[in-house]
Amino acid sequence: MFGTPLARTEDELGLDPEVPTVGEIGSPEMATPSYSYASIPPAPTPSAETVRLRRANLPEYSRGTTDFGLFALRLLVGLSFLYHGLQKLTGWFDGPGMDGIRRAMEHGGWKHVDVASSLLSGAEVGGGALIVLGLATPLAAGAVVATITDAWLWKQSMAHGIEYKQVEVESLLAAAAAVLILTGPGRWSFDRGRGWATRPSWGSFACLVLGVAAALGSWFYLHGGNPFH
Repeated sequence: MFGTPLARTEDELGLDPEVPTVGEIGSPEMATPSYSYASIPPAPTPSAETVRLRRANLPEYSRGTTDFGLFALRLLVGLSFLYHGLQKLTGWFDGPGMDGIRRAMEHGGWKHVDVASSLLSGAEVGGGALIVLGLATPLAAGAVVATITDAWLWKQSMAHGIEYKQVEVESLLAAAAAVLILTGPGRWSFDRGRGWATRPSWGSFACLVLGVAAALGSWFYLHGGNPFH
């Protein structure tokens, strides 16, 4: 009684194996899948608009009023440089025109006044317009940083020692242009599809360094002398 093993399989129990009938073979329950698990096709790639909307709903992409603030800053800086550049280039807004700016720079100790005045007015007009549009912003802001830094050095050279009041406006404009390089122009710009528009990196910082280097090089070549003496 205790030595006989118990039957466990269908063969041991004397049962016939389960064989599907003709009707069961064609039923949906017996149908095999058309592809295996490993061959499941990947999900379709979402469109760029879908990705943009998903990112816009994420907290890290919620910029609040940042883009509007950068747009307002661009208008302030860009229109200021555009205004002064048109005064020099065309004589508009009671400006001196090219002849007047050449004479002023010559009396101010500048050399090669034709080259200096052309670089100055061209950088102010071109850089100012591009900053307003938010187009090629790191390069445009770097150009106006160079011009306003030279203006800072020139005014400082006419003061005794370091006098902030003498160069206050130039300091604020240079700082604002540098901020635009380091923060980017924001999404309300023609650069909105570029990485430097919202996430500037070392390339934008390099534009700032090049702008300061261009200012120092042009100062020593076109004017010379120690501005703090």
